[in-house]
Amino acid sequence: MDKIKVLVVGCGNMGASHATAYHHMDQFEIVGLVSRGDSKNQVNTLLQSNYPVFDDYDAALRVSLPDAVCISTYPDTHEEYCVKAFAAGAHVFVEKPVADSVAGAERVVAAAKRYKRKLVVGYILRHHPSWIKFIEKGRGLGTPLVFRMNLNQQSHGYMWDVHRNLMKSLSPIVDCGVHYIDVMCQMTDARPVQVSAIGARLTDDIPTNNYNYGQLQIRFDDGSVGWYEAGWGPMMSETAFFVKDVIGPKGSVSIVAKNAAGTGKSDSVAAHTQTESIRVHYADVDERNRFNKEDEWIDLHDEPDHQELCNREQRFFYRAIVEDLDLTKSMEDALNSLRIAFACDESVRTGAVVGL
Repeated sequence: MDKIKVLVVGCGNMGASHATAYHHMDQFEIVGLVSRGDSKNQVNTLLQSNYPVFDDYDAALRVSLPDAVCISTYPDTHEEYCVKAFAAGAHVFVEKPVADSVAGAERVVAAAKRYKRKLVVGYILRHHPSWIKFIEKGRGLGTPLVFRMNLNQQSHGYMWDVHRNLMKSLSPIVDCGVHYIDVMCQMTDARPVQVSAIGARLTDDIPTNNYNYGQLQIRFDDGSVGWYEAGWGPMMSETAFFVKDVIGPKGSVSIVAKNAAGTGKSDSVAAHTQTESIRVHYADVDERNRFNKEDEWIDLHDEPDHQELCNREQRFFYRAIVEDLDLTKSMEDALNSLRIAFACDESVRTGAVVGL
């Protein structure tokens, strides 16, 4: 098939990485870069390219006539931009979350089905070999499971600007939490039934109706439970900001990121996907309660960096288009994690336990 003509919308952190992937892939041809500010020109400089640039999304769609659109803008534009892309006959890769509301995300999925176009959501951890192995090992620990996860970010400089802009529409436990809720739901076949959450507004630099620290708890119908914690801002502690743990009757599995969890790494986008090692602990003991088996360390040789993960996402996007992959399950999973995250957000705002 001819190269897929792709329009890149949003040229910040993730948009620049996806544009870089397309630039180096023979299967894609970038037909335009769209942003409201100067980031589109910075991407052209980065790639030493001269791709057409646009300030206006509608004009870019009309002029570039893309086969596919990559959307890495702020979440409050995702629904509108996705639906317009589908209506223009384009497939869509959109960064998570699908939209800034559950109803909006449902409309995006419905539009993908109505126009018979592919919708791939940027759940980057689904393309990481170590996270795939982490989930596989977690599923072997028995039932129920206990999930313990966080990603607190001591953001400053440019990243604090990014986080403050994100919090104009979403809280950290929605925007960031969907990743880790998705991981929990992949590890257990049980149905999530109830959530509770707490949150705190630790700065006047964000909207009065939002909070920059949150912690959520999920209960599943098999007795499994999980928590996730996310905080953004220059006031956040870097002590134990990177916890990725699952515990079951047969033992536990942990991601041990010695370098990625080091001082000064909490607001590094590149560090957030690093795993380095997986530690598997076995609960079996002998008659004197001594462990029968030493902990196992799994060091996978395939440890892609952030850019390579974006490359893999776009290779999957290409396959989804040319091989006509059935994306029904992945779209439902994206909706499911977002529903849970927004239920947690409701719990923070109301102080109530929310049933699912």
